[in-house]
Amino acid sequence: MNPRERVLAAMELQQTDRTPRDFWAEDATLSQLLSYTGSTDTETLLRQMGVDIRHTTAGMPPERWVQGAYQNAWGERYRYEPTPWGPARSALPGALSTARSFSDLEQFRWPSVDELDFSDLSAQCEAWSDYAIVYGFADIWQRPGLVRGWEGMFLDMVDRPEWTHYLCRTFTRFFKEEYTRAAEISHGRIDLFLVLSDLGGQHGPLISRTMFREFVAPYLKEMADTIHSLGAKVLYHSCGNIRAFVPDLVDLGVDVLDPIQPTGPEMEPESLASEWGGRICFHGGIDVQHVLPHGTPEEVRAQVRRYCEVLGSRGGYILAPAHLFQPDIPPENILAVYADAP
Repeated sequence: MNPRERVLAAMELQQTDRTPRDFWAEDATLSQLLSYTGSTDTETLLRQMGVDIRHTTAGMPPERWVQGAYQNAWGERYRYEPTPWGPARSALPGALSTARSFSDLEQFRWPSVDELDFSDLSAQCEAWSDYAIVYGFADIWQRPGLVRGWEGMFLDMVDRPEWTHYLCRTFTRFFKEEYTRAAEISHGRIDLFLVLSDLGGQHGPLISRTMFREFVAPYLKEMADTIHSLGAKVLYHSCGNIRAFVPDLVDLGVDVLDPIQPTGPEMEPESLASEWGGRICFHGGIDVQHVLPHGTPEEVRAQVRRYCEVLGSRGGYILAPAHLFQPDIPPENILAVYADAP
């Protein structure tokens, strides 16, 4: 199998010649890894590690300096804090955190898909002809919460539900148009479109299933239907313990679930495989909180073997970390993820 065939088969829950591999990393982490390996560029490194997936998205308008903070086109606000590994983004209350009326939401200057830069997309798809391609960063609930401010968003869901629906609708409409545009420009070459919204904390869901079904599910269903109409699969990302939402995610049309963060017994691979193996493809799982930053390369390889054997023995698993590789993870442990993967 070539890399794309391998990923497509795994998403169809079919047996593959080996477990397909993905790679996500913070910029600072990638810089460290390139230096450690002596690789000349990211593509060289990915090929050396046998990574089967490539990621791309359109360029957004540049961020601006607003009221003592950086602000992106959506209205998220943040600072860049210095760390030993380079600057790290630290979230601040968003542009609509002080909204006092519904008209404040309506009058905000929302971005247009026409402002996106798709100029590299066709060339990337041609260069990655043998690889599976993931496109985008469509957030239908969490990013609206960052723009509104989490406290305001949670209060809105109870006291002003029409505010939350307006925000989620605005984001969903944008991303449906963006994904349709990307599919047209790439001539249908994109294999997976990413949809994300973090629904879980370390110990359980951030919201009830009732609120999920009102404020997240309708918009996720719209995104899933659009993506499927474009001939692609839905890669859905949520950190945390989201076991309670897995039945809904399957019913809503999610094809690949990421990152299956190992937050406790409910999110362990054996538990997920026993109930959902053969119904959804899993992506991720390699622990970025404990094993990768603090374990030995041998311990990393042992966890990789466990996930590949438990979740991928019959297809339906893509090897990847349980979040982007973070800067505190030793380069030798990142390489260990891919060194002897089954």
